[in-house]
Amino acid sequence: MTIMRRGDATSSTGLTYATLIIGSLVMLVPLAWMLLTSLKSYEEVVASPPVWLPHQPRWGNYREALTTFDFLRYLLNSAFICATSIVGTLVSCSLAAYAFACLKARGRDVIFALLLSTMMLPAQVTIIPLFKMFAEVGWIDTFYPLIVPSCFATNVFAVFLLRQFFLAVPRDYIEAARIDGASELRILWSIFVPLSKPVLLTVTVFTFIGSWNDLWGPLIYLHDDSKFTMPIGLLNFIGTSGRAQGSPWHLVMAVSAVMMLPIVVLFFLAQKRFIEGIATSGVKA
Repeated sequence: MTIMRRGDATSSTGLTYATLIIGSLVMLVPLAWMLLTSLKSYEEVVASPPVWLPHQPRWGNYREALTTFDFLRYLLNSAFICATSIVGTLVSCSLAAYAFACLKARGRDVIFALLLSTMMLPAQVTIIPLFKMFAEVGWIDTFYPLIVPSCFATNVFAVFLLRQFFLAVPRDYIEAARIDGASELRILWSIFVPLSKPVLLTVTVFTFIGSWNDLWGPLIYLHDDSKFTMPIGLLNFIGTSGRAQGSPWHLVMAVSAVMMLPIVVLFFLAQKRFIEGIATSGVKA
């Protein structure tokens, strides 16, 4: 019986590893295709049947792609928007999450449920009233529509993650701090923030990815080429390359690989804390 159980356990483990390996390969194939395409010539890109490996890797594709359009300006614009959005999200969502988790008020849970319900509302539904509002205050063709909303806890998912983590903090800490005369802001800063580093890092990663890859917002609000972000720059590069034979997909893939690099680096640096933050945010409902 023991041998049978060990055999079953070994088979189950083998099946699990096989499934994970197959799933990993499926996920890595598009990434490998993008990286290999970025090193091909245009003739190899459009060849039929498709050519997987470039005959001679063309590392010059990266230099050509990044000098064809104003890459540095777009990079700095995206970095500025990402940094300010992260700061605004962390501050505002932490305050909102603390209020929902630790402050007693009539209708608190109902308001939180209504807040969560807005996650089901597509961004396209609210774009017209938002555009009209920002136009009336003169914010069109500025970074304000992409930055200011993050300062008012509009990232509902971040509020949810932080609230779930704050609910898991022992109430004794809060009561002891209140007895000592600490204000609510002091409790948040001195007790919750140090304990919440994993979930704060998780929110940082999600906010960075969402802002870095955002095409919808900049496409709607930004009109001046000098204010464009990386996604808009890449979109314009695809459509206005000026090549009669078609879009230079090998150069497009080179730019895409460079755009992806900050996200990959950030995830690998924060991988342990990121997983910990996701796991601990659902401890208590």
